[in-house]
Amino acid sequence: MGERIITARSIKTTLKSDEFRNRISHSWKTSWPMIFIMLFEFLISITDVFIAGMLGKEIQATVGFVSQMYFIFIVIANALTVGTVAITSQIKEGKKDTLGIAASTSLVSAGIAGIFLGIAGIFFTPMVIPYIDVPEKIQALAPPLLMTYAVGLMFHYLLITTNGLLRARKMIRRSLVTMAIICVTNIGFNFLLVFFTPAGYLGIALSTVISVIIGAIINIIHVKGFIMAGLRFSREYLARIVSIGWPSGLLQVGWQVGSAVLFIILGSLPHHSVEIIAAFTMGLRIEAAIFLPAFAFNLANAVIIGNYIGENRHEEAYKNGLATAVIGVTIITVLALLIAVNARRIAPLLSDNPLVINEAVRYIYISMISEPFMAWGIILGGALNGAGDTRSVMKIIILTLWIVRLPLSYTTGIVFGLGAPAIWWSMNASQVVQCCFISRRYFGKKWLYNEKRKTVD
Repeated sequence: MGERIITARSIKTTLKSDEFRNRISHSWKTSWPMIFIMLFEFLISITDVFIAGMLGKEIQATVGFVSQMYFIFIVIANALTVGTVAITSQIKEGKKDTLGIAASTSLVSAGIAGIFLGIAGIFFTPMVIPYIDVPEKIQALAPPLLMTYAVGLMFHYLLITTNGLLRARKMIRRSLVTMAIICVTNIGFNFLLVFFTPAGYLGIALSTVISVIIGAIINIIHVKGFIMAGLRFSREYLARIVSIGWPSGLLQVGWQVGSAVLFIILGSLPHHSVEIIAAFTMGLRIEAAIFLPAFAFNLANAVIIGNYIGENRHEEAYKNGLATAVIGVTIITVLALLIAVNARRIAPLLSDNPLVINEAVRYIYISMISEPFMAWGIILGGALNGAGDTRSVMKIIILTLWIVRLPLSYTTGIVFGLGAPAIWWSMNASQVVQCCFISRRYFGKKWLYNEKRKTVD
């Protein structure tokens, strides 16, 4: 009993210590702008689903499917940005030439990749979509929508990369302003183009293209200063960026392909497959109110860890990474409870189809149970990314996706005939497994002292 009292007092003292409060304060200072950026992303996403729902369940299901496909096209931008943030966050103040070379290398690479993939998306989408096993109505509606998104791909690449540079160099508030402008522009054009022009449902994609072009231009102006200080393309820096970023890119490809496979599994259900896909699309958008803040803490943690490792303060990096995870999981848990309690009020706002609403609510009830596990794993995964330990994160998430989530979803949902609820529970199981393995890697601390890591001068 006495030992328990001492332990409780020790924990209480730790929580009240100035050192702990300073870590929480530092983590929150870095994280809160990212939360608002993710909020803007959420508002854009939920508006897309809301408008698609007004146009019909087929359009809503198509928007969800195309969103998963489109993310496959931007994985290279995200991968390059992971490498860029890990490197540029470790560059010491005053090294303008070094920063300029790294930044200009990442932007040139992102721009070229965006051009080639945009062209590929425009020309190859009509050939690929017919071979994907989704309902015929979705196959007919998806190609024009995805091709429209592909038009703005280069600008989306530049936007993602410049946002990463601004985060890494502690200029996140400028990125916040850019994303606020994008949010207002995207939502405004969404309603205008869909309901007041001949574009129809394609206006959902056109509004995104217009807004990312505006955002990319604004961000390039923000980062122009330190790019011009050392404007030069460097194969060495590109190799380092790719070395850190490729596992993240492979992870995102695996994840998005896995998500597309999950849509195919849902499309194989014997009853109401279109309604269930629409419900899943709607549920994902509602769940984004939780996932996006968790991802915000993931990105913030990458910067925090990168900054500390650049200063050779490894133990501080480890402790601040945990502090960020504690804040994030606390917030995510509260949000999950709020969404679960209000699911029946939220779902009818995005659809008027009773079957879609009921299945979306059931998805929310089930998925909210695993949200704290999801948040913990994602936020600690961000810390590992910031240290350049992207391979471990990639291996853990890919394995849990392809060994746990998808086989379990197909077996329980299709083979055993337990339907959509079994698929939702299978997703929960994969989140818990993923959380456990990410935690094991983090607490092992090997990522802090990576002998292969090159120090940035």
